[in-house]
Formats: sequence, C-alpha cells, structure tokens
Amino acid sequence: MARIALIGGHGKVALELEPLLTAAGHEVSAVIRNPEHTDEVAATGATPVVADVETMDTDALTDLVRGHDVVVWSAGAGGGNPARTRAVDQDAAVRSMDAAVAAGVPRYVMVSYFGASPDHGVPEDNPFFAYAEAKAAADEHLRGTDLAWTILAPSGLTLDAPTGSIELGGPGVESGQVSRADVAAVAAAVIDRDDLAGTTVQFNNGPVPIAQALDSLAG
Repeated sequence: MARIALIGGHGKVALELEPLLTAAGHEVSAVIRNPEHTDEVAATGATPVVADVETMDTDALTDLVRGHDVVVWSAGAGGGNPARTRAVDQDAAVRSMDAAVAAGVPRYVMVSYFGASPDHGVPEDNPFFAYAEAKAAADEHLRGTDLAWTILAPSGLTLDAPTGSIELGGPGVESGQVSRADVAAVAAAVIDRDDLAGTTVQFNNGPVPIAQALDSLAG
C-alpha cells in the first residue's frame, strides 16, 4: 500500500485512476483546484485536497506532498493560453518535482504525451507549441532528478472504454490513440513497479496486455 499524492485530481485520466488506486488499497490524496469538485473526487475513494499548484511555491508544495510515497502528476492547464500552459505544465510541474525531492518522496510518475521531447518538431505557430515546449522542459527536468521517475507518454486520448491492452512506442511505431481509461490502468500498474524507474513508456492502444507490455520494459 502506498500513500499517493495525485496532482490534477479532477482530470479525466485522474478520475479513472483514483478508483483503481483505492481499490488496490492505496491511500490517495487527490489535489484539486476547485472546491466544487470535492464530492465528485471523494466518490472515487480518494481524499480531496483543495490546493492551487499553479500559485504555490516549492515550500508549499513540499508541505503538500510530504508524507507520501509517490507523486503522480496528471495536471494541466488545458491549452489555449500559452502563459498559463507554461505556468502549470512546466513551472508548477518542475516545482512539484523539486518539492518531492525536498520532502523525501521517492517515486514520481509523470503523465506526459507521446512524442514529448526537446526536438518535438511542433512549429512555433502551431497552438500545440506552448504545450510541447512545456512538457519537454518538465520531462527533462524530471529525468535530471534523483527521483525514481517513470514518464507515461500516451498518444491521442479518447473516451473509449478500457481495453486493458496497449502497443508500446518504438522504432516504426507512430502516435495513434489510447483511451483515458487505459492510460489510468497503465498509471495504476506502474505505481508499485520500481523496476520501471528511469523509464519512459510511450504507448497506443494495441494488442498486448498492459502487464505484459510493462514487463518487456522492466529492468
């Protein structure tokens, strides 16, 4: 059983993830910005914690995550505003990583996206550019920490039902689609897997059961 601080607790992936984690016996502190979302989050079995990570400094975030075993970042600005995208998806994410280090939280799971990289190739005039830049910077910062990190890099998100199966990224594999429910299942599966520390998991929906696919990356 792990004590998990899930940042972005009212997101679509998070709402799928929280019942999976609580059913597995984990204690989940679901960090949400809007107090009106408290009841919906509590219904998943998680404990809602109202806090605005966009405005919190590293010391405040350190207090927020202290006492947990894992931080899961599943927050996002939602696009549309480049300044806020940088403030949340990059700056607040980086502060949460530094906070995890300061608080002695050993494990960190980042929900990123398929293709996130400093050489993402998104043109500056593309509305996705600010998000691509922010996620690339956050992921690179995480890789430079001493945290036992795992980066999840799902492809285009859908609202389809979970399949329980994925296709891992790799040579010749292009970004496709994956259901948010399957992203949540992958996130739930990596929580306890220290053998996936230092691993980036790119994936689409596909033919391989999630546990089997993760086994092939382990070690």
